[in-house]
Amino acid sequence: MITYNHSGTPFTNEKLTGLLSFIQEAERLKDQTRSGSTRGGRRESVADHSLRLALLATVVTQGDTSIDQLKLLKLCLVHDLGEALRGDIPAIAQEASDDRDARERQDLETLCAPLPVELRNEILDLWQEYSDGSTPEAVVAKGLDKIETMLQHNLTPENPDIDFAFNLGYGTSQTSRHPVLAQIREQVDRVTAKIADTQKAKSNSC
Repeated sequence: MITYNHSGTPFTNEKLTGLLSFIQEAERLKDQTRSGSTRGGRRESVADHSLRLALLATVVTQGDTSIDQLKLLKLCLVHDLGEALRGDIPAIAQEASDDRDARERQDLETLCAPLPVELRNEILDLWQEYSDGSTPEAVVAKGLDKIETMLQHNLTPENPDIDFAFNLGYGTSQTSRHPVLAQIREQVDRVTAKIADTQKAKSNSC
């Protein structure tokens, strides 16, 4: 059977093997868990987060001609790819000295090794663009990344592992850099504040 790429010309077997090898390794994102849980009680995976981030980005940037939506979606999909090998570190546990970005970049390079050079470089460049927050799309992606995390946490207000008071100060610099981000953040914070008050009251009563 002949396999075709987007231009209608067949992939070489070597190229196709590399592409599928990358996809199979990226599947590890489904097993890497995050701090949040789903409403059904399952720990959220990095893959879960990346998918909903891409969906969130799609629905809140409709009609915004200043944003390249295709690039934005790519940024959302690749921003945590480097966590496939060694997992996610919750924001509350991160330290400036942990070299997290350097480690994720190194792991992403390992993950992308089977890809053709041009595609590998595109993914690495997208990851760096996101990390640097150097474009309008990266600004929106970084802000929505924080917001998606808070939205997920707010779905499980009884989760004792989540510090909702911490969330009120989480990612404020990233979510203030675009009017839409600020508007969404304001609404999310109202819900988070109520949960944080309830969590504090329960803690004080113990």
